[in-house]
Amino acid sequence: MAHPTIKYLDYGLLLLRVGIGIFYIFHGYPKLFGGPDKWETVGEVFGTMGIGFLPVFWGFMAAVAETFGGIFLILGLFTRPAAGLLFITMFVATIFHISSGDPFTTIAHSGKMAVLFLSLIIIGPGRFSLDNKINKRRR
Repeated sequence: MAHPTIKYLDYGLLLLRVGIGIFYIFHGYPKLFGGPDKWETVGEVFGTMGIGFLPVFWGFMAAVAETFGGIFLILGLFTRPAAGLLFITMFVATIFHISSGDPFTTIAHSGKMAVLFLSLIIIGPGRFSLDNKINKRRR
């Protein structure tokens, strides 16, 4: 018999994916549809890591990662790659906040999200996901 907490693991992962996915869709959508000016503003953050070229491209990619990453998390589709892109985005945001001298409470938000996405990469999407359905068909 499975341990009681293991029994509910997949429900917890579903709740985590859907909850975080919804927040990231709402977080990324305004950036994605903000146009080149918004993308440039977001992309300039990458300059803190020495990536000062093509800020519009990097800002657009961050907006895509947040918006579509959120959608993919909800669906449990391409969960690990989506979590990987979101991890990179949040890691860059954390470095930016540290280098800007922001207070710990500001740094902690993106830092916590980076840890969460790294954990999803390791754990995976769980049983209630399209990734799981697709992988079952391949077996």
